[in-house]
Formats: sequence, C-alpha cells, structure tokens
Amino acid sequence: MSTAYQLIWFRQDLRIQDHAALWHATQAGPTIAVVILSPEQWQLHDDAAIKTEFYLRQLQSLKDELTNLNIPLLVHTIPLWKDVPEYFVNLMQQLPIQDVYANIELGVNELKRDQAVQKLLNQQAKELVLFHDRTLFPVGSIRNQSNLPYQVFGAFKKTCYQRLQPALPQCYPTPAPQQAITDLKSSSQTDLETLQLKYKQQIKHTQDLEWQIGEAYALKQLDQFVEEQLNEYTTGRDFPARSGTSQLSAYLNIGIISIRQCLQALFRQQQGHFEIQSDGQQSWLDELLWREFYQHILFDFPRVSRHLPFKQSTQNIPWRDDPAALEKWQQGQTGIPIIDAGMRQMLATGWMHNRVRMICAMFLSKNLLIDWRKGEQWFMQHLIDGDLAANNGGWQWCASTGTDSVPYFRIFNPISQSQKFDPEGEYIRKWVPELAQIDKKIIHEPYTKNHSLTLDYPHPMVDLKLSRTRAIEAFKAHLS
Repeated sequence: MSTAYQLIWFRQDLRIQDHAALWHATQAGPTIAVVILSPEQWQLHDDAAIKTEFYLRQLQSLKDELTNLNIPLLVHTIPLWKDVPEYFVNLMQQLPIQDVYANIELGVNELKRDQAVQKLLNQQAKELVLFHDRTLFPVGSIRNQSNLPYQVFGAFKKTCYQRLQPALPQCYPTPAPQQAITDLKSSSQTDLETLQLKYKQQIKHTQDLEWQIGEAYALKQLDQFVEEQLNEYTTGRDFPARSGTSQLSAYLNIGIISIRQCLQALFRQQQGHFEIQSDGQQSWLDELLWREFYQHILFDFPRVSRHLPFKQSTQNIPWRDDPAALEKWQQGQTGIPIIDAGMRQMLATGWMHNRVRMICAMFLSKNLLIDWRKGEQWFMQHLIDGDLAANNGGWQWCASTGTDSVPYFRIFNPISQSQKFDPEGEYIRKWVPELAQIDKKIIHEPYTKNHSLTLDYPHPMVDLKLSRTRAIEAFKAHLS
C-alpha cells in the first residue's frame, strides 16, 4: 500500500518559517504542497499586475525552499475559484492524500470556496484543516462584554493589549527536512516562468526592481527597521520624503513574513515580553493592530467585502459621476501637487506612502465627492500591497463610511497637509518633476501666490473651500 500524504495548500502565505498549516501538516506525516493559481479570479478581485508578478516570483522562491525540505510542490492553474473543489476531487483520485491543511482566508469569496472544498472532502472522509495564521488572534475571538465584535478601534486595541500581556503569540518552528518522496505522479503543471513573464509585461519596467523577494530578505528588512528606524517611527512615519515607514506591507500581504514574526521582532529587546518602552514601539504596534482590526472587521461584517459601506446610514450619499475628474485623479493631474505626487508614486512603484494615501483618498471622496469604491478599486489595481481588509478599511475611514471613520465634517486640506508633512517639497519634486525648480514656499500651491506663473502643470481642478462645503452639505442632507 502506498504512503498517504498530507497536503499543504499555500495561498497568501508563501513562506516556510512560522507557518501554522505547514507545521501541522508536516507533524501529521509525509507532506506534499500545492498552489492553485487563478488568473481570472485575480482579475475579478482587481489584483494589481505588480502584486501578481511579485507573488509569482516569491512562489518560485518558495518552491526552492520546499525542495530543501524534500516537499514537492504542485502548481496548477484553475482560472476561477468555483472550480477549485472539483480540482481537489480529481487530485484525490490521482494521489493518496489523507487531509488538506491551509491557513484561513477571510473574504466572503474565499470562505465560500473553502466551504465548498470542505464539503466535498468530507464526502470522501477527508478534512480541510484550517488554521488562524494571518492574524495574531483568531477571528471571532476578540469580543466585548456583550460577546459582540468591536466596532471601534480603541476598545479593540485595549482588549488586544490585555491578551498580549500574559505572553506574546509564539512562532512555529521551521519543519525539518522529510524523507524524499520519489513516487509522486500528477497531471502537468503550470509553467511559472511563462505566467510570470505575462504579468511582467503588464507592469512598468522599473516597478519590480524595488521589490526583492525571499524570506531571508524580508526578515532582514524587518530587523533593520526595528533596530535602526523604530525610535524615529512616531514622527518620521508621516513624512513621505523620508524612509520612515517599514515598507513591509507587501511582504505581510502575501505572507513572506508573518504578523507573529513582526511582533517577536518588535519585543526582542524585551526578551519577548510585552513591555512597551518607546513611543516608536507603541506606534508601530498600534499600526499592526489596525491591520488586525480590519481583518477582524472583514470577517465579522462581510458586507464590507460586498462593496457596501460599514455604516449603513451612509448608503444613500449622492456620489458624483464624473469620469473626467476621476481620470485626472487617477493619473495624478489634479493640480494639487501632493495628490499628484502620491498618485504618480503609486503608478511608478506600486506603492504609496500611507499619509499620502489618506490625503488622496479623502480628496477623491470629499473634495471630488466621487464614490470611494472607485478609488478603492483603483488602489487595488495598482498597489503591490493591495489587501482587501486594509484597503477597504482605509478608504471607508477617509470617506466617513467605515468603522472609526473620520467625521464627515472633518476634511483634510491637502495644501496644509502638504506644507506640514513635506515642508521642503522634496516628495513633490521627486514625483512631479514639472515643479522641481519651484521654491518651497509656493510648491504646495504654485498658482495661488503667482497667478501669471507659466508651468507645464495643471491648475487645481476644484476650489478646495467650495468643494469641502459641497461634501459637508451632501453628507448632512443624506445621512439616514
């Protein structure tokens, strides 16, 4: 009788270190691995080409790491998730698989896919064994005194702090190499190099140069951030011209590093004890917990992944349909330098500084009064770190439709934001070269101080004061 194998199903968790499902699968017996690529589903979810190409490069790195553990990796293309359950049925007929192990994914389509796989596996007396790996705490486990999910970050954070104090979540060991598997036979697999080239052709030739892959690289970046930048994080993170943020979001998003590894690195100087000893440490911890919060919101309030506002009272806001204005915003041609710098940075690199993301999002949803969902979609289509929970949470915060969102009458002034967080105009000069020679005193609003100034740069597309008033009146009149 042939050996029965455990099957580890990798998704948004392309690593071998601190991997819950991989660890448990290998402890249960000889293990083989599978990755299912779904290009048509990715397109339906607006995944950016740069994100997909980054994923495919990391997948090749994962394959090499698994080879060192003697774990074969099957890579198959199933265009749409609705056909994934049937794939597993066919795979079970080809290979002696005992159970399937995977880490939980939280979107409604992901949960529906996994439920369908679970159902078919159960019909064959097999299990889809799922683990909480993307969050510090299992979704559904952070509850208020009424046993209901938190809807306010402050209270959620307080409970997380209490849960962390006895002991930090520990990382799983890296599995030891298993005995080589030599009798594996399966149907033809996806040509990774050809698929990667397809997505590489869709992105700008410079975009992927800044985004190296590999667990060793990501962990080195994590350690370097904690050791060299954390002390300045509280003040430095808001200035887009500085390297003040960790820039680890892309690596967290597809699971090259884990949230537990981030937490362990953050408290390494405290020997793994939950002892906050600096403002920078607390600020970054809070950012990690914002990420955690939005993952829990995605699970507890699935409407947010169905293109609905978290605050149902905002469902009737009369968003403007203005394709021309939307395109100017998308291409960084608004005439508001800080907005255009951010949008162009995203188009050029697949990433945008978080402070600038908020400024750009609020400008679209408030000053232009264009539906936040169009902005959310554009960000997902271009960001290398596009994450449904975090992107949706951030957009709904800015649009005053989400949990903990800014009150509708508090609207960022992009000019004052620019003057405060890019005082020398360095960020603007880098991404809006038309303004490279403009003095720092006027670079934030070049035409205001000199109406006769001649530049190859558009005038502001809206009056900030009038558009602010329009947004406030629209919200006030239609909040039900």
